[in-house]
Amino acid sequence: MNGDEQLLNGRVYGHDHDDPNPGPLPHRTYAELVGGPLDGLLLDIHGWRTEEVDDGVALATELGQFPGGRSLYDPRPGEARTAGPLSCRFYYSGDTP
Repeated sequence: MNGDEQLLNGRVYGHDHDDPNPGPLPHRTYAELVGGPLDGLLLDIHGWRTEEVDDGVALATELGQFPGGRSLYDPRPGEARTAGPLSCRFYYSGDTP
């Protein structure tokens, strides 16, 4: 794991690496981002409807194939979700400008 990966691992997407509390909060619900440039980050999905989770996300990042573009992450169909703070996983499917 390189230095950039260590900075991302376990942090919540959108929080800076120098944020005093960049990690997850116990009363929120998260999806783990798997693969791609945001691998290891958690995405706060607290309050999302099932349909919103099923749609996946396009997350702004400077780390993808297109700096200033978005990385696409989707849940795997049929993969179980849990009721805990780490509810599901979103898997990298590509980048878009």
